[in-house]
Amino acid sequence: MRLRLGLIGLSSDWQYRHFPALRMLQDRFEVCGVYSSVSAFSESVAREFDAQRFDGFREMLSSDCIDAIMMLESDWYGIAPLVAACDYGKAIYCGSEVDFDPQRAAHLKQLVDGAGVAFMAEFPRRYAPASLRLKELIATRLGQPQILFCHRRLTCNNDDVQRNRRSLSGRADRELMELIDWCCFIVGRGPQSIQSVFHHAHQPDTAFSTGKAATDYQSLSLDLSAKGAPRNSTIAQISCGAYIPPAWQEAIAFRPPAAVQVCCEKGLAFVDLPNSLIWFDEAGRHQESLESEMAVGQQLLTQFHRAVTSLVRKMGDLEDVYLSLRLLQAARESAELRAAVAIQ
Repeated sequence: MRLRLGLIGLSSDWQYRHFPALRMLQDRFEVCGVYSSVSAFSESVAREFDAQRFDGFREMLSSDCIDAIMMLESDWYGIAPLVAACDYGKAIYCGSEVDFDPQRAAHLKQLVDGAGVAFMAEFPRRYAPASLRLKELIATRLGQPQILFCHRRLTCNNDDVQRNRRSLSGRADRELMELIDWCCFIVGRGPQSIQSVFHHAHQPDTAFSTGKAATDYQSLSLDLSAKGAPRNSTIAQISCGAYIPPAWQEAIAFRPPAAVQVCCEKGLAFVDLPNSLIWFDEAGRHQESLESEMAVGQQLLTQFHRAVTSLVRKMGDLEDVYLSLRLLQAARESAELRAAVAIQ
């Protein structure tokens, strides 16, 4: 079955993730409609795919030529296109640049459930070849994860410092949300508790600062122990921040850490997304380059196609979005209380 897609917004990942994937999967997807608040973008993409450019997202969603939507960014309309998609019974692919808050996510979850449509959230780290290979090694060679170290160092330019403090803070929240989901995905379960520490910078030239105290670094500890297991038998240490001033270009590029380091029962793995994996066991070091595997964009769209065409409706991603947002809220509460917060 070939799905007729409507595109809403164009993310920063469009050129290297979504566009090549749609080209490679033309036997499964046909781009039939495009809407963007930036008309030049929508016109260009519509020409590329010989699709119709729409002046409004509701006009596009009401069209009989659209089976599903790919919403790739938030704009002035927020999550209104997702609500409209539920009204018109269209399946939803939700890109990683779409912003949620817990209340909106809970409301959308109710709408999607009531509409009976498939929903897929874009969690690209899950479907990176290195992540999928790591899951195989955990099941076959390395054993269950015990400690995870996951760090993301954000970069910014001088324009970010002067104009986009709020935008950069939103990027940090989104990165933390995805890192939380990634660690839960690797371990295979959600956390029992979370503890968080924020660093507040006072220098006027740091990433989140405008001359007064602001957060430039956040660290989270998740207790991912299985129910019935000893407390903290599996933990994830997650951190994210833009703590290097943009003028220090050489420092920003120096020695980036592995995307995730996983200490397991029988070995250790270092993952660099999307395709690099180095792991150690009793036999020594093993290095794998997974360049020949299916690209992340193709993996994501293949999963979406299965979700829409399958008889089993896909809802788990929306529940995972909601969980990650709740965990971010719990992290802020933990930082204020200076104590661990239990997750119900």
